[in-house]
Amino acid sequence: MRIFIALLDGVGMGELPDAGHYGDEGSHTLRNLSRAVGGLCCPTLERLGLGLIEPIPGIALLQPAEGGYGKMAERSPGKDTTVGHWEMMGAVIDRPFPVYPQGFPDRLMKKIEAVTGSRFLGNKPASGTAIIEEYGPEHIRTGFPIIYTSADSVLQIAAHEDLISPEELYHLCRSVRMVMEGEDAVARVIARPFVGNPGDFHRTPRRKDFSLPPPYPTVLDALVEHGKRTAGVGKIGDIFTGRGISESFKTTSNADTFRVFFELQADQHFDLVWANFNDFDSIYGHRNNVSGFKSALESWDAQLSEFLPRLRSNDILIITSDHGCDPTTPSTDHSREYALLLVASPSIYSGFSLGIRESFADIGATVAEGLEVVWKGPGMSFMSEWLVTASFHGNIKRDT
Repeated sequence: MRIFIALLDGVGMGELPDAGHYGDEGSHTLRNLSRAVGGLCCPTLERLGLGLIEPIPGIALLQPAEGGYGKMAERSPGKDTTVGHWEMMGAVIDRPFPVYPQGFPDRLMKKIEAVTGSRFLGNKPASGTAIIEEYGPEHIRTGFPIIYTSADSVLQIAAHEDLISPEELYHLCRSVRMVMEGEDAVARVIARPFVGNPGDFHRTPRRKDFSLPPPYPTVLDALVEHGKRTAGVGKIGDIFTGRGISESFKTTSNADTFRVFFELQADQHFDLVWANFNDFDSIYGHRNNVSGFKSALESWDAQLSEFLPRLRSNDILIITSDHGCDPTTPSTDHSREYALLLVASPSIYSGFSLGIRESFADIGATVAEGLEVVWKGPGMSFMSEWLVTASFHGNIKRDT
């Protein structure tokens, strides 16, 4: 058996019960997006049961579906990429990462300036594209990097590649990562290189995340310890600081990520292939780009239609998300939402409901069971549940 996970970063499935604590009442990335554009056209996701999870304008309620369908609640506090990914692999945290809604305090900035030997511009919550437009000209005049944060637990440093090379910026971020510890241990320190001229700055694909390591053992750790080969595509390797990842494949866009996803599908080298499709979040959600989000999702759906027929008989594809990033709300930050859950395999010809899962960790538990690795941590596998339900309804294809 091989398992593929396609994570659609920021494609949330509606506000969680505690969304009000995060200021995210009314957020529903997929439904609000679809309403705003007059309906989505995603026939492949539709066939797998997307419309059966809950009503989405433009998505038909096809019965029977061709896959398992449901959504997942998040047990960990927060709405960060790191939190969501860690929980999927069984590292459920009980304390939120620190955030800095007023920017980083003087006590921290003094430490950062001391360890880097540099002054900084900005130091406030901001959209990444907006802050380089605001401070980019001054950055070019002074050479001082731009530091900023968001509603999430991140410290981001932006610098023009002609002034500070990406490698120099990475070194800077590694130094800052060492400062951000203890009560200031943000989930990620992110290098944000950009190029261009005033009025026409744009970020490059050479972003790099410097994450905290997971605080507990993960399913990825268990897989590697048992001799399984795991591939992380996109920023997966960075999120887990390489732990439990046999090989990482860096990518520059959704299209590039799907290219690698196809290549690894044709390979027989890996037992688990996990890809993060980041454009939904970073390019469209955070910029409230409704039309771009729609086009990206429909393009992804078209590529999925080519990926599914190439799955081998005992392959499993899990499609999910890590949080919301609703482009229709005034906020440009992540939103506290349920995660999407769709499961496809050539062995299924009629779908079934996976319901509302109590934790993202159910994915990791399912991966462990499917790859026959013992996992005693959080999460409840839906592998046996799926097989029993499918078998009862005659939904499993059997070789003849």
